[in-house]
Amino acid sequence: DGPVENHNFKDFEYECEVMTKPKANSGMYFHTKYQPKSWPTNGVEVQVNQTHGDPKKTGSLYNIKNIMDKSPAKDDEWFTQNITVKGNHVTVKVNGKVVNEWTQPEDYKREDGWETAKIGSGTFALQGHDPDSETHYRSVKVKPLK
Repeated sequence: DGPVENHNFKDFEYECEVMTKPKANSGMYFHTKYQPKSWPTNGVEVQVNQTHGDPKKTGSLYNIKNIMDKSPAKDDEWFTQNITVKGNHVTVKVNGKVVNEWTQPEDYKREDGWETAKIGSGTFALQGHDPDSETHYRSVKVKPLK
């Protein structure tokens, strides 16, 4: 919520400093919308997961373009995850290194039950996956791009 871009972002840089504890699972959502409960049904989740059982690891565009089995970050260490969206293109960096890039096709249609989980516009969210997933966020920054 807030006055910047009327909390409806299209093109931006979104960056957080993150630290996970062992077996934590979290995520940085973009182009989502407020909902009072449950998982965000709109937008895209960029995964935060080093050692949780889910094989989709940090930097994954969850269920769109995944980084499988080996995370580019470590538990118990602060790292930065940066997400840049310009048009239908997203770039994910971990500690300044590009780990994932994807361009959403113009005719993109999901058929996995997450039809609204795609690039569009909206706000941001941080996910707390489950009670045993201890994840710390600091220095949360968003910069609109014109």
